[in-house]
Amino acid sequence: MLSRRTIVAAGLASALPLSSRGDTLEAPKGQVILTVTGAISRTNAARTARLDLAQLDAIDRSGFTTGTPWHNEKVSFEGVRGDALLKALGASGTEVIATALNDYAAALPIDDFLKHKLLIANRVNGKTMTVREKGPLWIVYPYDSAPDLNTGVFHGRSVWQLAKLEVR
Repeated sequence: MLSRRTIVAAGLASALPLSSRGDTLEAPKGQVILTVTGAISRTNAARTARLDLAQLDAIDRSGFTTGTPWHNEKVSFEGVRGDALLKALGASGTEVIATALNDYAAALPIDDFLKHKLLIANRVNGKTMTVREKGPLWIVYPYDSAPDLNTGVFHGRSVWQLAKLEVR
């Protein structure tokens, strides 16, 4: 069981390819779409993990269908589970600051990653999201799975056009 303060890399180290130098991540081969900083132990730049779409797709992919306040009907999302991403990066902390391309930022408790099975989604209804469609990445909760998730608090934490995560 994961603790609320620490997300360890148990069993997921191989999910992201490591460089020949040991426990560092391989450099991205494609366009970087997510930068993760802060309390992480696996990096590929100065205290930073820079990830492209292929690297994200290599981690525990998941998906769900849910209604959202931004769509008229239920939508199917696919992406990497937030807890799996943090495990793969050897993250530890109590919160994550998620920042969008337009500098909108929200603080998410680590508990959100552990309890709610949120996604760092990169596909909606089977299609890779573009910036125009709230992509390339969007933090999405399974809003229909519990009444408390379909509230302003969680809607505000649902950062679209996600570009950066800082683990604190």
